Amino acid sequence: MHDARFLQSTRGRIVTELRRRHSASAVDLADAFGLSANALRQQLLTLERDGYVVERSVRRGPTKPTLEYSLTEAADSLFPQRYDKMLNAVLHEVRAEFGPQALETVLSKLGDRAVAKYRSKMTATDTKGRVYELASLLREDGVEADVVENAGGLELREHNCPFAQTVGEHPEVCSIIHNVLHETVAQDVKQIESIATGGDACRFEIAAATKRSTVVP
Repeated sequence: MHDARFLQSTRGRIVTELRRRHSASAVDLADAFGLSANALRQQLLTLERDGYVVERSVRRGPTKPTLEYSLTEAADSLFPQRYDKMLNAVLHEVRAEFGPQALETVLSKLGDRAVAKYRSKMTATDTKGRVYELASLLREDGVEADVVENAGGLELREHNCPFAQTVGEHPEVCSIIHNVLHETVAQDVKQIESIATGGDACRFEIAAATKRSTVVP
């Protein structure tokens, strides 16, 4: 069962980092957390004993194989659950009973609520600041999001999708995050990768404009 206190602990942060990276060695993780490799391995051994982590040998170039760690299916229970099966059933019923237009209306209203929720917590007036704020708010909701800065602007990345089991049958669900990005961050947002279509992350390119013309607190 999801436990917020666990996710704030060292082992919880290791599990969260593995979810973001998909797999990593003890040395990789030690560098990320500023711990010794031995201290990190002790945490991994506990996670492996509890059934949340598994190790495998991976060859990185011509050197000898490296042990990498990844999460098991059991680790899913440590994160917030979004009841994808129930959501799928509800969306099926809406479409079947009232038609695709009704489904579009429902998702639009959900998108509007998400916009209002995030917008009320954002204070930055420039695009860069609002992208970082949104990434932080998404993490609070169980989405492993981060921001990458590059020459062309910014890239928001979501390394997991709370609706991963839903978007396969109802890709329209992705309209919610699109709506949030357009209304809280910038109109010029381009999605360049999607978990729903087999990508490793949902990646959004955002031009780093200086300020938004209007800001709603």
